[in-house]
Amino acid sequence: MSKRKLNKRQAWRVEKIQQEKAKRATQKEDVIAEQLTAGELGDESEGQVMAHFGSQVEVEDKQSQDRYRCFLRANLGSLVTGDRVVFRPGADNQGVKTGVVEMVMPRTSELSRPNPYNEIKPVAANIDFIVLVVAPEPEAHANLIDRYLVAAENCEIEPIILFNKIDLLTEETRPRYAALLASYEKLGYRTLRVCSHDDSSLGELKEFLNGRISVFVGQSGVGKSSLIGTLLPGEELRVGALSENTRKGKHTTTTARLYHFPAGGDLIDSPGIREFGLWHMSPEEVLYGFREIRPEAGYCKFRDCKHEKEPGCAMLGALKAGRISEARFQSYRRILQTLTEL
Repeated sequence: MSKRKLNKRQAWRVEKIQQEKAKRATQKEDVIAEQLTAGELGDESEGQVMAHFGSQVEVEDKQSQDRYRCFLRANLGSLVTGDRVVFRPGADNQGVKTGVVEMVMPRTSELSRPNPYNEIKPVAANIDFIVLVVAPEPEAHANLIDRYLVAAENCEIEPIILFNKIDLLTEETRPRYAALLASYEKLGYRTLRVCSHDDSSLGELKEFLNGRISVFVGQSGVGKSSLIGTLLPGEELRVGALSENTRKGKHTTTTARLYHFPAGGDLIDSPGIREFGLWHMSPEEVLYGFREIRPEAGYCKFRDCKHEKEPGCAMLGALKAGRISEARFQSYRRILQTLTEL
């Protein structure tokens, strides 16, 4: 997608905003320097970002588990929930512990997604698993699931498909969703079936989450916040109801937040999104996201093969041989088509 050219007034506005940001950063550094000079900042400690609030982050001390509302040094860049940091505690401000983040430790993994302004923004860091939550309402369909899996594969974070709201299944819909989940199990993806309102159905999920850092993603309304409310009943979470008119979810979570499980392990709840856009990806990245199609890449007879009707096409050969399913191949082509339509 080509960048839109700014007119003079827009360019002036952008420059003014950048100048204001630079001024605020300088003022913030001056305040931090004054605190250091006055001896108001304590010794360096290791911590973890629990949530992000504008220009501040909530950091939990690794040793004491105390929470601090911290400013960031100007040269740190963007921090996300799950980041491991070095910070210095400051003075209490009306009962709120404050501090300053001095350094961000290297990330082992990073989940990013495009925002409405076509900017690629990280959502969470240092994740072991992506828990893709789907449900009968709003209806789970393969192409949407594939979009999340493409993103997970490119982040090199193992995904697990969590089918929620099994209490809403009917005699008519149960076989269809069983077949859908089985198709992903055949590809090596792990699936779980739960009901957020039935704690007895969550045993396997709890065992899986303990000792790991996971992030919940999925359409709004599939029950991510309800699941977390059941898994962590002590946490206060707002749960949104489905719109009776559209059957699409209402956004309830406004920022990614990290929660601890009693037996160990962490869970990051990310803002609900109705469609996981992949317009920022290249065709090669989309191909990489289909794990059974990926091995066929580079074996076509012609280098510029479009994988449509060309003789010697490795993908069409794999499709005919049954190594690739027709449904997944069409899903791959639909995602590619969305890239060329932009």
